[in-house]
Amino acid sequence: MIQLNDGNRMPRIGLGLYEVDASSWSVRLIRIAVNEGYRLFDTAQLYENEHETGYALKASRIPRDQFFITTKLYTTANGRSQVLHSFHQSLHRLMVDYVDLYLIHAPRGGHVLEAYDTLLELRSRGRIRSVGVSNFDVQHLESIRRTGRPLPAVNQIELHPFCQQRDIVKYCRRFGINLMAYSPLARGAALDDPFVLQLARKYRRTPAQILIRWSLQNNFIPIPKTNHPARLRENLRVFDFEISRYDMQQLTQYGYETQLSSTND
Repeated sequence: MIQLNDGNRMPRIGLGLYEVDASSWSVRLIRIAVNEGYRLFDTAQLYENEHETGYALKASRIPRDQFFITTKLYTTANGRSQVLHSFHQSLHRLMVDYVDLYLIHAPRGGHVLEAYDTLLELRSRGRIRSVGVSNFDVQHLESIRRTGRPLPAVNQIELHPFCQQRDIVKYCRRFGINLMAYSPLARGAALDDPFVLQLARKYRRTPAQILIRWSLQNNFIPIPKTNHPARLRENLRVFDFEISRYDMQQLTQYGYETQLSSTND
């Protein structure tokens, strides 16, 4: 478990549900994930699978307090009224009376500080355990900090060796904001990378396990997504090995340089 800046704790890895279709298969997939040991589930209003997520978790018969449920507000366009409407819809679809982490999905639509204040209000009522954001850059985080408001517990951004977002990471670490890493496998593109494959052979692991382990050793909270039960298992089996400091440095530098060269193309 990872300690957040508000005193709450959350699992070190979870299941991302982006582009997991709202269907009976998604319910089955989530139930398989629960049986494999997943306890952190990351959904969103935008993903349109909150109902399936809630149904699968409820059907597991595991107590609610054993799960860490994250969902997200799509837009802040109408400020407080938008937040309250969207949040209560999410609660209804998830079939819960609180969420563990509620994020502003992106700083879009204006009224961001008004929306953020409403999240803090919902936290004070016990309907949200932790307040966070997603896809926030340094300037967006700074707009919260310089007003004296409590900082978000989490900023969820794309993070993997080929997308390191160093300025945002540095800022979040400086001010105690934990980082959730979405697309930790680079949307699958990094699974065939020669250097990642080389490390996978060296450690007798899969490329996905190498990439997830890179996230964990950087103290990120990865939320890999998959539609394959076998990969659910694979992605969670990452706590019985460690990448050496040298190989971590090599992978980090390689990914950063590769990112730069691809950006220049």
